[in-house]
Amino acid sequence: MLRHVPLLTLVVMLGPVAAGLWGTLLPAFGHLPGAGLTGPSLNAMQDLLNWPGLVQAMRLSIVPGLLATLLSLVIVVLVTAGWSGTRTFGLLQRALAPILSVPHAAAAFGLVFLIAPSGWISRLVSPWLTGWDRPPDLLIVQDPAGLAMTLGLVAKEVPFLLLMTLAALGQVRQEQRMKTARNLGYDRVTGWLKTVFPPVYRQIRLPVYVVLAYSMSVVDVALILGPTRPPSLSVQIVKWMGDPDLTLRLTAAAAALWQLGLVVLALLLWRVGEGLVAALGGRWIETGQRRCLDQGLRLTGLGFGVLATGVVTLALVGLLVWSFAGFWSFPSALPDSFGLRNWSRHGPGTVAAMGETFLVAGLSTLIALALVLGCLESEHRSGRTVTTRGLWLLYLPLLVPQTAFLPGLQILLLQAGADVGRLPVVFAHLVFVLPYVFLSLGDAWRAWDPRNAVVAATLGAPVVFAHLVFVLPYVFLSLGDAWRAWDPRNAVVAATLGAPPARVFWRVRLPMLLRPVLTAFAVGMAVSVGQYLPTLLIGGGRVATLTTEAVALASGGDRRAIGVYGIMQTLAALLPFALAIIVPTVIWRNRRGLHV
Repeated sequence: MLRHVPLLTLVVMLGPVAAGLWGTLLPAFGHLPGAGLTGPSLNAMQDLLNWPGLVQAMRLSIVPGLLATLLSLVIVVLVTAGWSGTRTFGLLQRALAPILSVPHAAAAFGLVFLIAPSGWISRLVSPWLTGWDRPPDLLIVQDPAGLAMTLGLVAKEVPFLLLMTLAALGQVRQEQRMKTARNLGYDRVTGWLKTVFPPVYRQIRLPVYVVLAYSMSVVDVALILGPTRPPSLSVQIVKWMGDPDLTLRLTAAAAALWQLGLVVLALLLWRVGEGLVAALGGRWIETGQRRCLDQGLRLTGLGFGVLATGVVTLALVGLLVWSFAGFWSFPSALPDSFGLRNWSRHGPGTVAAMGETFLVAGLSTLIALALVLGCLESEHRSGRTVTTRGLWLLYLPLLVPQTAFLPGLQILLLQAGADVGRLPVVFAHLVFVLPYVFLSLGDAWRAWDPRNAVVAATLGAPVVFAHLVFVLPYVFLSLGDAWRAWDPRNAVVAATLGAPPARVFWRVRLPMLLRPVLTAFAVGMAVSVGQYLPTLLIGGGRVATLTTEAVALASGGDRRAIGVYGIMQTLAALLPFALAIIVPTVIWRNRRGLHV
């Protein structure tokens, strides 16, 4: 039974993507029986090409996507090259870590409150510096170039790439490489770029591709920060999908294929760029140059890292202030009054939406965790490890744009009459939750010290297991890397004590890896909480989560309501992480040997 779990997981993870692409391909070429249309036909493609906003929409997909990915990568590289291993880097890492769990929509709303003409920055410098006594007529948010959208994406993707880079550093022997570079007279940044960055980038290449694909096809951030006339191609696809005219779904499907082609093209261009940088970098290494603006690059990296942290932090503070704000005239830096009126007005709605959010996120994450645990245990017992091809399959749902397959999946569900209720939304979320849960758990599971089995036996495994049962739902979400880090000798030690494989799994391995399991659960919850497009399209607008409700408020401009929903959305993502920290600490407070 256990050996079939990996195959089942692949079907659950990749099946909806394949079905969705097929469901997109057919309408794109004129086949939509529900609307009385049968293909093949190129009318949808012709209608798309005749749309006047196509070129601008394509530019708003390609340029912000490439720019956000490049800037995020450069910032992470400069910060890591200049400060890794220092106390400053540790402080910056701890500051950026919570930002990773903040939903994109909440961060985007907070950024609007920060940089808009009537935002906090404008208020803080008015009128004493700017002379403004009313908001200036400047198009900062939703600017035609998509710069605000790019800034929002960079602020959120820097923590993600930094986390991936930190994980990669442990696999490339950074200390030994840097020691050799320093002995040869290289400055810190130059030595890091020449000796550490090449193997690190090979480790984070797929996460970088994920950032590029996501940035090019993001919908919720584009709705909040991006231009509207025309919008980005992904936003326009969603608008066509929601139009009462069913024939526009053909155009939406054609645009979805166009979006997929743009992402593939961008990935190919990025791959070509990798080759050029590798060639130039190889020549630079051969020159033997020991110094290259080391101090300036260190300060630049630190400045951008602090800026990324500060922008999201101030954005969240802005959401909090607006959620309690009374009358707030420009250019006052703070509201004239604070109160609970906004919470009493919108609180009941947020509580209902939070319940729906936790129900969908909890179900999708629990299913993901169960599948991931089964895969990892099967991998451990069979002795097989994930290959490069397996990693590509794992990242595939994150590399294919959501707007490329979710419209097709919605059409197929509509035709099958399975588009009603929460269950389709749960399985749609599962496609995106599974990869993150797997990646967050594997290494910790594999790195487990074999002596832990002896420690668990001496501490009374049945008591440990009783605690584990209480927190089992939270355990199932952060396993991939942590699971693989488990030393296989643990099973040998446990077997010598008379434990069969199933007992080792339940009474030794899971309790000892409680913290990474809970962390994986928190990661999966945060991913599900932030899902906008799967909830909107697959749920047909009938499943109201905090994210869908918050983004729907964007068109209304009620900052107080947006503040309330944005804070609740952030809390929904942060609460599981708080549990992942608190629960193991409480359970193992008197068992130092179990603090893994």
